[in-house]
Amino acid sequence: MAISDSQKVDYLWKKIGFGVAKTDTNDKKKAPNEALGSPITIRSDRVWAQAEEIPTLIPTSNTDYVAVYSDALGTTIEATEDTTSTQYRTWKTDLNNWIPPEFGSTYIAKVYVDDPGAVAPQSTGTQVFSTGSGNNDEWFFDYPAGILHFIGDNLPAVVGAGKSIYISGARYIGPLGLSSSSGSVQGNNATFTSLILHNVLETQYGGTGLHSFVKDGVFYAKTANSIGFATGTAGHIMQIAANGTPSFGDLDGGSYS
Repeated sequence: MAISDSQKVDYLWKKIGFGVAKTDTNDKKKAPNEALGSPITIRSDRVWAQAEEIPTLIPTSNTDYVAVYSDALGTTIEATEDTTSTQYRTWKTDLNNWIPPEFGSTYIAKVYVDDPGAVAPQSTGTQVFSTGSGNNDEWFFDYPAGILHFIGDNLPAVVGAGKSIYISGARYIGPLGLSSSSGSVQGNNATFTSLILHNVLETQYGGTGLHSFVKDGVFYAKTANSIGFATGTAGHIMQIAANGTPSFGDLDGGSYS
C-alpha cells in the first residue's frame, strides 16, 4: 500500500515548518509536540558567500554577482523538456542558483511560450503566470535547481506540440562557500574571512570607517588596508590585508584606531 499524501504532508510540515522528525501521525502527535530535532542540512560549500551584493531590484545588466536573463540582453533561456516526466510538464534551464523573490519581487521568474529558437520570446511569445489562468494550470519554478514544473491539474492552453518554454530572471554567480572569499584564514575550529569581519564591523556591531572597539571581550578593528581581531585589548592580533594576505603580530592599539 502506498504512503498516503496526508502522511507526506505531515512529514513536510514537521520537517520544514518546525525542524523536527515525524515520529507519529498528526492526530496522535502534532508538530509542536514532536521532540526530536531534524534540521535541514545547510551545506557550507553551497553558501552564497556574497549574497549581500545582490541588489533589491533585478539589475538591467550583468554584474560580478548577478547574471541577468532577458530579451534586452539576448539571454532569455530556452528551456529543454524533461522527457522522463509527463509530456510538456517539466522543463530544465540546466542552470542553478536562480535568485528567488525573497531578495525582491522583481526576481520572480517570468515564463513565456514561443516557437523553438525564438530570438525575443518576451515580445513574441505568450507569458504564462504562476497563478494560472483560472483553469488549474499553475506552474512552480524551483530556483535552486532551475527547473520549471507545471504543477496544476492542467497545462496552459498555449503549451503543447511545436512550442518551447522560455525563462527570464537572474542567477547568483558570486563566490560559494564559507572559505571561498578572499583573505580567508583557517584555524583548528573555524574559518575567518575578511568578508565576515567586514560585515561584523560595518553591520552587526555598528563599526564604520577607521574604527576599533571591544565587543564581548573581542577587539575588532578596520583600517584602510586591513581588517583584524584579537581576544581582549592586548596581546596578538590576526590581520587580513586588502590583498588577502594574512599576518600575525602584536596588538598595537594606536595602529588600529
